[in-house]
Amino acid sequence: MGNSKAFLTINRKEAGYRPIHERIADFSEVEQTLNTEDRILQASRCMECGVPFCHWACPLGNVVPEWQDLLFKGKWTEAYALLASTNNFPEFTGRVCPALCEKSCVLNLENQPLTIRENEVAITEHAFQEGYVKPRPPASRTGKTVAVVGSGPAGLAAADMLNRQGHSVTVYEKDESIGGLLRLGIPDFKLNKDIIDRRLAILEEEGIRFETGVEVGKAVSAAQLLAQFDAVCLAIGAGVPRDLPIEGRNLSGIHFALDFLKQQNRTVAGQTTPPAQQISAKGKKVLVIGGGDTGSDCVGTSIRQKATSVTQIEILPQPPEDTNPDTPWPQYPNILKTSSSHKEGCTRRWSLASKRFIGENGALTGVEVVEVEWTKDESGRFTMHETGKPEIIPADLVLLSMGFTSPVHEGLLDDLGVKYDARGNVEAVKANESSVKKVFVAGDVTLGASLVVRAIASGRKAAEIIKASLQV
Repeated sequence: MGNSKAFLTINRKEAGYRPIHERIADFSEVEQTLNTEDRILQASRCMECGVPFCHWACPLGNVVPEWQDLLFKGKWTEAYALLASTNNFPEFTGRVCPALCEKSCVLNLENQPLTIRENEVAITEHAFQEGYVKPRPPASRTGKTVAVVGSGPAGLAAADMLNRQGHSVTVYEKDESIGGLLRLGIPDFKLNKDIIDRRLAILEEEGIRFETGVEVGKAVSAAQLLAQFDAVCLAIGAGVPRDLPIEGRNLSGIHFALDFLKQQNRTVAGQTTPPAQQISAKGKKVLVIGGGDTGSDCVGTSIRQKATSVTQIEILPQPPEDTNPDTPWPQYPNILKTSSSHKEGCTRRWSLASKRFIGENGALTGVEVVEVEWTKDESGRFTMHETGKPEIIPADLVLLSMGFTSPVHEGLLDDLGVKYDARGNVEAVKANESSVKKVFVAGDVTLGASLVVRAIASGRKAAEIIKASLQV
């Protein structure tokens, strides 16, 4: 602990965001950076607690106090090495992670947690700029082959760890580029795709083979996959979006959030979409149904596309703004989250259930909603009751952002014959092992839709299990 009083004398300082009028005019990253002096001062605030709850809260088990101390002492190389020892892609998590660690920081009891996430990305960017993030191919190969199906954070983490072990790894991706939802689901204003390409170049030089535009289960059959590889890791995510099958669902102007976000990310990447297939918010009244991070991304994207207005509704009640007794520290708090996109101009409403879509001549014009109330019964289960009169929210474009239910079963998963759990995810009969011999699972395909940081952790764990199986 380099400065034992820093947490008392130095306040939390965030880098903040680019000015609203500037950032809504482009898709560049919205978050700014602090200068080196300020960043080191922020690192000095770490108390190196006897019980590091930040470490406890991080799915990756990042040893936060240790690399904060190294950053404070100016030992950037050592700080990156320690950070990278538990996290394959700190440049991703440093940008898109909700920072479970910060919510569990002891200083968060005073709403002044350490800027762990920002420090993490600062260390990583310094490492790339100084050139000590270099390809390190394995010294030898084991002769074993592994297929990783899916190139999101779970698949990339598993592939990276398996390649380091000397196995020959092939990553299959059904879309045209590597990255999964990192590439196509997260807007560029949160994660510039050059950041992904930079890491992929290293992984390729280290020997990982990437196959894009290949849908396993169609272009490559399940039988071919099992015959060709010694192990298969399924990391295809949870790709079935939750629908809203109410009256008027067939009207034009209603789309799943991910379809909207993918199209915009492809546009930023220089691809074109035929006019008849374009999902555009320009000049439209946009209604985002669903209050999570993906919904927030839809808000920011709609604003950049020059929507006339953007409204986001959520069926659950508005969370408390500061503290929530139901989720006390050091748990992750269920409190109101206001993203950079929300601050750019969005009407937010809670406790609204959608009753029907309304339209004229086959095109959407509005959504009928009703206010609801949630009550808890004696067993602790919540029940929803309608409490208000129906009202109509005008809308030309509705984006359904209510999460995902399960991975896609048809095709690869059904062909493999894997077991599913009660929620429709691929069941892990043992840690990261499916019910089918030499088929393993990582990330959302077995966990259900979750966080990037949990996906990376799951991919790393799957690689450990696969390594042990190949040594038998």
